[in-house]
Amino acid sequence: MTVFIYAVLVFLVIRFSVTVFNFLSNPKLPRVIKHYQDKVSILIPARDEEADILLLLESVLQQDYQNYEVIILDDDSKDNTYEVVEGFCSRHPQFRVVKGLPLPKDWLGKNYACKQLAEQATGKYLLFIDADETIEHGLINALINRMEVEQLALLSIFTQQRMFSLGEKLTVPLMHFILLNLLPLRLVRLSGNPAFAAASGQCMFFDAENYKQHQWHERVKLQVVEDVEILKQVKLEKYNTEALLANGLIHCRMYKNLNESLQGFSKNLLAGFGNNIIILLIYQLLVTIGPVILIFNFDINLLILPIALIVLSRMMISYLSGQPVWMNLILHPLQMVFFFIISLLSIKKHLFKTSTWKGRTINPI
Repeated sequence: MTVFIYAVLVFLVIRFSVTVFNFLSNPKLPRVIKHYQDKVSILIPARDEEADILLLLESVLQQDYQNYEVIILDDDSKDNTYEVVEGFCSRHPQFRVVKGLPLPKDWLGKNYACKQLAEQATGKYLLFIDADETIEHGLINALINRMEVEQLALLSIFTQQRMFSLGEKLTVPLMHFILLNLLPLRLVRLSGNPAFAAASGQCMFFDAENYKQHQWHERVKLQVVEDVEILKQVKLEKYNTEALLANGLIHCRMYKNLNESLQGFSKNLLAGFGNNIIILLIYQLLVTIGPVILIFNFDINLLILPIALIVLSRMMISYLSGQPVWMNLILHPLQMVFFFIISLLSIKKHLFKTSTWKGRTINPI
C-alpha cells in the first residue's frame, strides 16, 4: 500500500507540474487587431441539428470577417435540419447547404462528411466547426494570423464550453481537466514528436492547399478521435501544427443533460487512450481511486500537500478554460465519480461493440 500511495503522490506532482507549465505558458489563441482578406471556407457537418444550427449560422453572419463562404452538409438527418438550413441559406447568398452522399462502409460519418465538405470548398483556408457552436468577433482574423506567424498547416482550437444543466457541469469540465493536467499544450507546436498531439474536432483550421494535397480526413476515415489522429499525421509529414485554447473566441454547448454527456464522452474516451484498457484503468487508479485511498490511509497532517495540489490545479485549469473556479472546486469529487463511470461505459462499449452516435454504430479501429 505504501508503494501505491507514493506512486499516487508522484503522479499528482507530475500532473501538477504540467498544469503549472500550461498556466504559465498560457496557450490561448491570441487576439489580433489586424484584418485579413483571404477567402475562408467555413465547413459545417450537420446530422439532426435543427435545434442548434441556426444559432451558429447567425453567429457567423454577425461576425466581423467578410470574405467567406459557408457550406453546410446535411448528413442524412432524420429531423428537419436540411429544411431549416435551406430556409436560412435562401436569405443569405454566402451560405449554402448540400445533401451528403450515402455513408460507405469503410468510413465513419463525420469523417466522410468533412471530406465531402472539403471537396466543395473554394477558400484559401478551411475552417471545420460543429453545428452546436457559436463564433465571436475576431476569431477568423486570429486564426489566420496564427497560421501565418507560425507557418502552420493545421491549427486546432479547444472551444470554450457553455454548460447550463447540472449534468453538463458534472462531466463537460473533464475534457479540459484531462487535457491540461496531462499534456504541456505548447509542445504540440514546439515538438515534432507525434506523441505530443492534441486537437479538437470542434474547431480545425487547415491550409486548404495542404489539406487537398494530403486528404487528411481520408487518412483517418475509421478513427473515432479523428482530430488527434489527423494532427499526428500532419506532424509525421513534418508540417507545423498547433493546438490552443479558445480565449473566448468560439463557444460550444456539447451536450444538454447528463445522459447525453455520458453517452457522448463514453463513445470516444477509450479511443483517446489508444483503445488500451490497461492504460485507462491505470490512469483511473492513480487519478480517481488513488486520492480516495490517500484520504483514508494517509496521515491527516500530510494531506495538506495533495489537497493543495488538487485545489490549485483545478483553479488554474478553470481559469485557462474559462470555467467558473468555484464550480469546479465544489463539484470536483462528483466530477471524478462520473469520470470513473464514463471510463467503465467506454470500456463496455468497446468490448461489446455497442458504441453508437446519432443512430449509427461506431466500430473504432
